[in-house]
Amino acid sequence: QVQLVEAGGGSVQAGGSLRLSCVGSGYGYNRNCMGWFRRAPGKEREMVGYLDNYGNSIYGGPVKGRFTVSKDNAKNTLYLQMNNLKPEDTAMYYCAARDNCFGPYNYWGQGTQVTVSS
Repeated sequence: QVQLVEAGGGSVQAGGSLRLSCVGSGYGYNRNCMGWFRRAPGKEREMVGYLDNYGNSIYGGPVKGRFTVSKDNAKNTLYLQMNNLKPEDTAMYYCAARDNCFGPYNYWGQGTQVTVSS
C-alpha cells in the first residue's frame, strides 16, 4: 500500500519561503516521476511542478522561477522549495505519485496548507 505524507506547510508573509516535503512508503509507485499539485478554495486543482522520466522538472506557469521540485531517493522524499511566495499561492498542496512516468497520478497525500498573507 502506497502512502504519501506531506509536511512543511504553514503561514508566511508575501515574499517569504517555505519548503514542503513528501515522504513516500510502500511499493508500486515510481519515485522518479512524482509531482506537486495545489487547490485553492473555489478553484480547480492545479499542477505546481513534477519530475518527468528524463529527470527534468516541469512547472506550472504561475510558479515558474519561484518554485523548485527536487527529490532524495535515499530518503524516499520529494521536496517543493517555494520562494518569493505570493498571496495567490495560498492553497492546499498535495504530493502525488503514479505507477509509471506515463500514466495518471493515482496516489495522493492528505495535503498540507500553505497560507500567504500580504
